[in-house]
Amino acid sequence: MPNFERVRPLVHNLQRYVRLSEDDKRAISQLHETPMHKTKAREDIAREGQNPSVVRLMVSGWACRYKDLPDGRRQIVGLFIPGDFCDLNVYILKRMDHSIGAITPVNYVGIPPSQLDNLIHAHPRVGQALLWHELVQDSITREWLLNLGQRSAFERIAHLFMEMFMRMRAIEHTEGRTCPFPLTQSDLAEATGLTPVHINRTLQEMRREGLIELSSKRLCILDWDRLKEIAMFNPDYLHLDHEGSYLDANA
Repeated sequence: MPNFERVRPLVHNLQRYVRLSEDDKRAISQLHETPMHKTKAREDIAREGQNPSVVRLMVSGWACRYKDLPDGRRQIVGLFIPGDFCDLNVYILKRMDHSIGAITPVNYVGIPPSQLDNLIHAHPRVGQALLWHELVQDSITREWLLNLGQRSAFERIAHLFMEMFMRMRAIEHTEGRTCPFPLTQSDLAEATGLTPVHINRTLQEMRREGLIELSSKRLCILDWDRLKEIAMFNPDYLHLDHEGSYLDANA
């Protein structure tokens, strides 16, 4: 199947909701026939105010959606990993109302909206899965708002660790209880509304309690049950339970 290795994370993502046919997968793989774009770590993929003419699909690396203030302060409001669309519907806007920045080196494809529309019309099951993808992104945003408004610093960080591990596991990018985790302490601060000093102290406390190991850009969850309890983590908002089984392809 052409380009299947590139499209594998997206297929894993979409099959969380509905099982795709081989024909569906072949059609999805054609999305990767558009030119590949590369962005270096810590560079912007798209800036607020730009014309969003394509739909960006992550192929490799981590990126973030963020908003910033004129004085340089920044809030990370979302994270993207392989298989994620940065925003399926962003092209209908005249101007980007947020920025997208690469955390690691990133490869992505910029899909013309017409190509995506043709895929959805020709393969309705793929369209349903893409709709689920966007609904889950909205659900994650709601959970992040709850984190910022109600959870303590310890709970916020624990919850983010649990969420990103579950998302990485859904695209088969984990080994046991270990997954890539390239966020710096500054990134964690901007994602959780805390200071880098507070992040550092909280991470030290988590290590002392035997909850996690975090080194060499990898996260290992040592005490799954305890970290989940502390975070009050309920994975229902990620909708990982194959909710669209009634739409499954036969093959």
